[in-house]
Amino acid sequence: MSILWADVYNNAKLLEETAPIAIDAALLQGIVMRTKENPNSSDVVNFAPFTLLPSPVPRALFEQAMSVQEDFNLLVDRLSQNPSFLENTLSSTIKVDDFIEQLFKIYRHVRSEGLAQTVFLGINRSDYMFDCRADGTTALKQIEINTIAASFGGLSSRTPAVHQHVLKSLGKPEEACKILPNDPSLGIARGIAKAWELYGSPKAVVMFLVENLQRNIFDHRYIENELWNRNIKVIRRRLSDVYERGSLDEKNCLYVDGYEVAVAYFRTGYMPQDYNQQAWEARLKMERSRAVKCPDIATQLVGTKKVQQELSRPLVLEKFLPDQPEAVSRIRDTFTGLYSLDIGEEGDQTVKIALENPDQYVLKPQREGGGNNIYGNEIREVLERVKDSTERTSYILMDKIKPQPVKSCLLRASGRVQVSECISELGMFGVYVREGEKMVLNERVGHLLRTKGTEHADGGVAAGVAVLDNPYLV
Repeated sequence: MSILWADVYNNAKLLEETAPIAIDAALLQGIVMRTKENPNSSDVVNFAPFTLLPSPVPRALFEQAMSVQEDFNLLVDRLSQNPSFLENTLSSTIKVDDFIEQLFKIYRHVRSEGLAQTVFLGINRSDYMFDCRADGTTALKQIEINTIAASFGGLSSRTPAVHQHVLKSLGKPEEACKILPNDPSLGIARGIAKAWELYGSPKAVVMFLVENLQRNIFDHRYIENELWNRNIKVIRRRLSDVYERGSLDEKNCLYVDGYEVAVAYFRTGYMPQDYNQQAWEARLKMERSRAVKCPDIATQLVGTKKVQQELSRPLVLEKFLPDQPEAVSRIRDTFTGLYSLDIGEEGDQTVKIALENPDQYVLKPQREGGGNNIYGNEIREVLERVKDSTERTSYILMDKIKPQPVKSCLLRASGRVQVSECISELGMFGVYVREGEKMVLNERVGHLLRTKGTEHADGGVAAGVAVLDNPYLV
């Protein structure tokens, strides 16, 4: 493939002239984050890191990712309703992973008590890379599916306008017209609004559960503002606020600071450090309530890597989508090799292949948020340490996806303008709403492209590694 935008990348003077135009366009669009120094203040902000120009994405693979998103929505929802599958799949993991064990304790508690929640909202993001095979062809391969706090739906709604402007400034109006429209924040808000409506209390609010440090607040605000435009009141609270000032009434309605909560939308709660004992008690209080949790705890458990690995086994997808053979085929086509590290012959074989060729694999713990995966010689070090203990069952092994690097220019606050070898990761946002047993809404609502230098094995935008991007279909 010839280098996209070679005329720009090979012209250092043009790069230097174009970067300020792009940065000002990003600021005009509100593609901003708070600073590391002042993460809870908007007095000073930086532009969120992004690419100077859009990155090439194979059209067929982009369309494949679009076509399978509603299938994944349906699959996630059905998995969340199957306690025996979650119990069996996660039984080894909860013995060695304290975080998953705590989630599971709450899951069992609310199931034994009987669910008060009748409306269910899923906001997922399925992430992929473009695997370059030996024969030179590329294939769409899923990295993971995020079922909690799937981020950058807000900021990625604003990036198309930036790249359109930059291309026009470079005298490329026809290319600018090829930038895809994209507004995940609108679709996410539509799903939240539907869940709020079905909850059935016009005075109730949507509560964003937020982190203690809130650098990425503007990503939330785009979704928030879409809800305000529908005259839906939004409040922002931390887990500690719910613990201190939240309560359930006799009908299991959740109240926080006197507001009845219709929807609790999690933008935190996916990492062990998000919880202390009070936060766990707040989570249990919410799970016991009628409020629509996004996600409820069952759906969060569906997002674990162990579930991802189990789904790749023969005939498992068929069990959950028996009425949809085409969906099963579309989903399976995106899977790469996934291997169990459970104690036993199968897990022993996984350890063996990983120790022999660590560069061919990724070792994945049950964590979200980026920056958690293990690569190369570090795989060997970890497995040598845990290979004979049950601790190994807290991981899964995955074939390493090997995309073809492309040239790009990554813009960061106070960073140098330089072209480097990069790889991209495509995310597809999906939203569904179920009331009782009826699927009321199931949609693909937009995409997210993130690009990073090839020197980084892992990490997303929030982790400071990847940058926001747009696909340029080729």
